[in-house]
Amino acid sequence: MDKIKVQEGYMPFHGYQTYYRIVGESAPNKAPLLLLHGGPGSSHNYFEMMDDYAQTGRQLIMYDQIGCGKSSIPEDEGLYVKETWAEELIALREYLHLDQLHLSGQSWGGMLEMFYLTHYDHPGVKSVMINSSPASIPLWVKEQHRLIKYLSYEDQQAIQKAEETGDFTGAQYLAANERYMARYCWDQPNENSPEPMRRPTNGAKASLIAEGPNEFTENGTLSDFDVTDQLKNVDVPVLVTSGTDDLCTPLIAKSVYDHIPNAKWHLFANSRHLALLDQHDEFISLLDSWLNEND
Repeated sequence: MDKIKVQEGYMPFHGYQTYYRIVGESAPNKAPLLLLHGGPGSSHNYFEMMDDYAQTGRQLIMYDQIGCGKSSIPEDEGLYVKETWAEELIALREYLHLDQLHLSGQSWGGMLEMFYLTHYDHPGVKSVMINSSPASIPLWVKEQHRLIKYLSYEDQQAIQKAEETGDFTGAQYLAANERYMARYCWDQPNENSPEPMRRPTNGAKASLIAEGPNEFTENGTLSDFDVTDQLKNVDVPVLVTSGTDDLCTPLIAKSVYDHIPNAKWHLFANSRHLALLDQHDEFISLLDSWLNEND
């Protein structure tokens, strides 16, 4: 198998730098796929598990949003808002001349897609995949508290106490939150995890400012995020995906699917928050047929 060409670079943005990584060559009959990572505060790292997919002739473009990964991490907390990340997405499209493209976003990346599609001009977007993403953070928080009820009584108590006191540093809370994340998100990386999952994301600051201390205490700049009522204006083909054991519960995914005209929805039967990790081959196969349908 030929070695896939990988180019890396930085885009100047608001006086900072946005890291990007391009895998494979552009092909005339296959629009490139731009990947939007989750968080806020994650990074492009886990998308490197898709590098082999570029062998099909589809160019992949991934990047670290400002405040994450290899991109600048600004001191100014006022920058950690959805508008900054949407402007960055628009700037990156322009900078890399992505006139025609497909988008795929995971978790917060899918929220960013929804915000972009409902609030900004988006010419040349051929299709969008929204993977494990809420349209409403208030609904997300409600569903997380429902999921917590499936944990042990001790873990429920530890989480409740942390939320009541605002102290998210206690050993019992941290252990409970780790078990909750392993159940619905992914395991803490260890030596058996794929290498990209083991790398640091450098996004702790972005995560705390934009989201909050965890998935169920959303008190950051995105805490009031809700584009549900604007989804009726989405005018591109959309595929919603989620897992049966996902932080993004079937109810959350359905509320996105129900509001987007002509959307499709695929539920991964054995996945948590990252089907790319839990059901890798099925995810790539679904992605491939979706993109080919919409070229």
